[in-house]
Amino acid sequence: MQVTVETLGVQGSFLVNVFSDKSCPGLLVSVLEAFDELGLSVLQATASCADSFRLEAVGGENVADNVDEHVVKQAVLQAVRNCSESGSEQDEE
Repeated sequence: MQVTVETLGVQGSFLVNVFSDKSCPGLLVSVLEAFDELGLSVLQATASCADSFRLEAVGGENVADNVDEHVVKQAVLQAVRNCSESGSEQDEE
């Protein structure tokens, strides 16, 4: 799993790249919910969820002052972990 977050020129805007060699159901939704919880709107996104998972998204219009690259990255990583864990539990059923 690779997650990179860069701050863009406009304050409160981020470029988020997520790549995983395998996809799990609900991963895109989970990542987008993490954006929402941070108060970020998705301004532009490209996603591929076939065999692997790839997302490139520009998030902006941040309403919280304390959101930076690290906070966004941690939220996205947690969303991925949550999705992976729930996918593993479903495999066991």
